[in-house]
Amino acid sequence: MEFDVKNLNETQIYKLMISTIVPRPIAWVSTVSKNGIFNIAPFSFYMGISSSPPLIAISIGKKDDDRKKDTWKNIEEVGDFVINIVTYDLVEKMNITASPFDESIDEFKEANLTPIKSDLVNSPRIAESPINIECKKFMILEIADMGLIFGEILKFHIKDQLLNEKGYVDNKKLKVVGRLGGADYCLVDESNIFNLIRPDLKKR
Repeated sequence: MEFDVKNLNETQIYKLMISTIVPRPIAWVSTVSKNGIFNIAPFSFYMGISSSPPLIAISIGKKDDDRKKDTWKNIEEVGDFVINIVTYDLVEKMNITASPFDESIDEFKEANLTPIKSDLVNSPRIAESPINIECKKFMILEIADMGLIFGEILKFHIKDQLLNEKGYVDNKKLKVVGRLGGADYCLVDESNIFNLIRPDLKKR
């Protein structure tokens, strides 16, 4: 089938985007409000931008009443956030934090997660996540009803056992979860990781 987007509504376009742009990494973002309330929310419109400077980007929408989501508002007002990696054993807790809680609710308590102090930012880290990435706000672009948030990475916290001798995180050990379309997710583990070496053009 073929789909010309000018003939589709926003919901139809969204469904096609989230089920064709797959799998997507999940930025499980923890922030703190200017009033000191902790917030956690997952976002899968998320990507790395640059390693020098080390930048990431997360796209965050607005609430149904057209107000900025709490994560967006907190980053804008406080100026930092933490990306926590979602592993298979944390998916149920991640799913709880996807609920639209009121901004007065501490989502660490709702999901029974442990906040720990970050080293360089105000936002807390999730203790249960094996990787935490401390970021400061770099810039925010408003595009229609979305906020494209650029963050500069300041510090990585990675469990020692996850790093291999080449300086990579061993994804076979990490068991990270990715986002697909609808309510579908995928698991990256030793059963579905394969190695592919780029061809050497000089030998062709």
